[in-house]
Amino acid sequence: MIVSKNILGQWQDIVNILAEIVDIPAALIMRVRDPDIEVFVSSKNEENPYHPGDKEHLWGSGLYCETVIKTQEKLLVPDALADEKWKNNPDIKLNMISYLGFPLRGPNKKPFGTICVLDSNRNEYSKTIERLMMKFRDLIESHLELSYMNQLLGDKNKKLSDYLMELQALRGIVPICSNCKSIRDEQDKWHPIEDYLIRQPQADFSHGICPKCMKKLYPEYEES
Repeated sequence: MIVSKNILGQWQDIVNILAEIVDIPAALIMRVRDPDIEVFVSSKNEENPYHPGDKEHLWGSGLYCETVIKTQEKLLVPDALADEKWKNNPDIKLNMISYLGFPLRGPNKKPFGTICVLDSNRNEYSKTIERLMMKFRDLIESHLELSYMNQLLGDKNKKLSDYLMELQALRGIVPICSNCKSIRDEQDKWHPIEDYLIRQPQADFSHGICPKCMKKLYPEYEES
């Protein structure tokens, strides 16, 4: 799915605001690019170790975001160093020991990625922060829906444009025999209508009469 520059700008504002309000090093929007996960948008603060385009193998990685994507539920890890399950996860190498993340779903309800915040200190994160992140999650998912619909409409408009170009290429109205419904092509050859429609289903037609029907129906004109 293509995300517009305008929407990306709004997402950048979201992660910047989160990092400032929560007072943490990193706020991220992550995107799944199977089999990897990448940093799609990252807050712009000096202590942030994550950069847009950074990638990690997702499945079996032990990343915080892997669990969010698998469960499609919120994940809160106040202090990974004090948690047997999380003390060896890859983000510890970047000194990111606390995490709060929510899943992001695309318009087809398939996982798009996550919105998350990470801290180098123990952090319980307040319920207010959770509510704020859920509001931002809902906003991002509405943006994804809008992007999908715009892309869908764009595809339909392209098909319409192609259709109009094909009509123009016909250079006028196609002659069709009034009796047997044969079609005359540009080389003055007549073809069964079903053969022509397979090749040119968009054509408009005018009525004429083919030589075979002329001979059968109006022999006097054929002889002259």
